Amino acid sequence: MPGAAAEPAPDAAAAVVEQGSLQYVNHGLVATGTLPAATLDFLGDTLGSFSSLAVARGSWRRVEGGYEGTLWTLPDRGRNDPDAGVFFDYPTRLQRMHLRIADGQVQLSPQGGMELRDFEDRPFTGADPGSSTRVQRGHVLPSAGSGVGAGKISLDAEALAFTADGHFYIGDEYAANVYYFDAQGHLQGVIEPPAAIVPRRDGEPAFGSLKAPRQGRRNNQGVEGMALSPDGRRLFVALQSALVQDTAAGDASGRINARVLVYDVSGDPLPRAPIGHYVVQLPAFRHEGGSGPADRTAAQSELRALDDHRLLLLARDSNGLGADDGDRPVFKQVLLVDIAHATNLAGSEYEQTAASVLASAQGSSLRDGIEAAAVTPLIDMLVPSQLARFGLGLERDDPHLALLSEKWESMDLVPALDPEHPRDWFLLVGNDNDFIARHCLMRGQRCDSRFDNDNRLLLYRLTLPAH
Repeated sequence: MPGAAAEPAPDAAAAVVEQGSLQYVNHGLVATGTLPAATLDFLGDTLGSFSSLAVARGSWRRVEGGYEGTLWTLPDRGRNDPDAGVFFDYPTRLQRMHLRIADGQVQLSPQGGMELRDFEDRPFTGADPGSSTRVQRGHVLPSAGSGVGAGKISLDAEALAFTADGHFYIGDEYAANVYYFDAQGHLQGVIEPPAAIVPRRDGEPAFGSLKAPRQGRRNNQGVEGMALSPDGRRLFVALQSALVQDTAAGDASGRINARVLVYDVSGDPLPRAPIGHYVVQLPAFRHEGGSGPADRTAAQSELRALDDHRLLLLARDSNGLGADDGDRPVFKQVLLVDIAHATNLAGSEYEQTAASVLASAQGSSLRDGIEAAAVTPLIDMLVPSQLARFGLGLERDDPHLALLSEKWESMDLVPALDPEHPRDWFLLVGNDNDFIARHCLMRGQRCDSRFDNDNRLLLYRLTLPAH
């Protein structure tokens, strides 16, 4: 029957997960697909994705043998080497692709895209702004003062959410801003974060990614996850990990207390302040795996909203293909998050000042009176038997399986359109390959790497509770 190619394998054991009074079923990995790392995009650069992605509204349908739709994907700031201070003047863009799922394969065909423009109808740049800024329409925005991308607004695009009329929001790492565009990609407005989140050093904005601020979002840890609620009334915005003031002393396991903001966009697409502000405690894990003390935080990389208080959150390690050390992946999960009973910090000192939510700088426990959101694991992306069915593995030296890539940063939910299982959905999960390719081209210059890190998509089947 149509769509049967995305059914769970006969030997796949469905995992039942409960959160509160609701029950969820994870039917496992049902399809995968790749787009070669050396693929060129509509502007002639190596196509790097997927920092975020979204299936176009109205395009998703069931066809003979499977499914198809239009997929928009968001690359990040270009092929860069931040440790060496090397950046390209990479214009921010969206990639458009034809998506087809059949015979256990996710097939992608590039179909052009859209270059984004600022208030002055100029392209953005992915180049690091350092400490420089520009003012456009009253907003102090990151902008490289000299060198690559000088004078342009710097945007490290990491999150994407479309509205019903084709407008869309882009979440930014540099300033932790949310940018609002029309359907043609022209900037219409900016949602600036609350004061507690704005990165500052000595009282001044510190939007660059190469030097840590003294308060606000950690460098390179800005808006990494963003989604609209299904009814389009709420915009959820998540920081990648804990703010500077919420980071516990010690190793990287002290970054678990991430902030999630909720904006009411039902009347105004550019609200000035959030109506909700919550703490989500991310998982901590051991970099080498095993049961020893945790020394890392599984930073969140994307979210999708199930309703006005339930979220899917993607949290991961930085191990796998593309990482400098290439260590074995040990933590990549999709989490269920419910903010219904979490403490709302909107308008409080924790939003208006750099006051820390931590009870003590020596630990990650929250202050009395602050309750974090409920978090429950839903999908473990590192199940060897599921990955092996699609030629993927967790060991660098396995001659039969491709090493799972490091950065999984994008998700979207689409209905299975199965009349026999009306509550079944597909969760599409994509990697960010950092433009790593043996044959790489960026703004007319070579940017070759030692290996290919293909753009890759994973497809999971879920049964979600009615609400």
